[in-house]
Amino acid sequence: ITPAPMTIVFLGITIGTILTMSSSNWLMAWVGLELNMLAILPIISKPKTTRASEATTKYFLTQAIASAMMLLSSTINVWQTGSWSILELKNKFSTTIMALSLMMKMGAAPIHFWLPEVLQGTTLQTALLITTWQKIAPVTLMYMISNNIQPTILVSAGILSMIVGGLGGINQTQLRKMMAYSSINNLGWTITIMAFSPNMALMNIFTYIIMTTPIFLMMTNMSTKTLQNLSTTWTTSMTMTLSIALLMLSTSGLPPFTGFMPKMLILNELISQKLTTLATLAI
Repeated sequence: ITPAPMTIVFLGITIGTILTMSSSNWLMAWVGLELNMLAILPIISKPKTTRASEATTKYFLTQAIASAMMLLSSTINVWQTGSWSILELKNKFSTTIMALSLMMKMGAAPIHFWLPEVLQGTTLQTALLITTWQKIAPVTLMYMISNNIQPTILVSAGILSMIVGGLGGINQTQLRKMMAYSSINNLGWTITIMAFSPNMALMNIFTYIIMTTPIFLMMTNMSTKTLQNLSTTWTTSMTMTLSIALLMLSTSGLPPFTGFMPKMLILNELISQKLTTLATLAI
């Protein structure tokens, strides 16, 4: 992609997210998400390979279904309440459909199937974009409607995402797939606490984004795509290999590192809400 179209594409991604985050109307939020989705498709399909074409198709179809569910939810809510306002999402059925569509857009379990495949089929830079920037708009919308979503739905999806993310990363040799399952796991923590403390959920997702960005950038710099590549990079760049190792430990939430802080606060909040069993499951 030449510089001028690339600028337009990145402008579309940025404007789409900002439009969704700043809108108070479901239609404008939907327009923002559609603009965001259509703008990233040329970036995913940039490598002229079969895997990239497959990843683009999977991403497009999944996001299109999620957008259709979002429109269905908001339309049903309009029939019931007469309002397009995001904060007026009162209908229980609409809220459930909306929560599922947002989970599908960000790649949380049980509708996570597309994320590892799409990440594996594209470049490391695009994988970074999908796991960080593309999560901001759906998480913001979920934050705005968190008071209306039934906690049971959020907690069930959150716990399932933690389990899928934790088990899915085992036995993986491809770093992009490992990062995809790491993303699913962290989304699990975010969604679980969204029901009880939405501000803490935002803190968790932004901490994850801050930690994930340098991991992808360093992997891009060293051209490492598998664990085997990563195990041999210490001979050429020991500092960078050590940094990636420490950042990965931080992302997994090991005590001395930054990644442990939001997880500790989430567990503390769950215990203070008398949800000790849930906190134990999360651990």
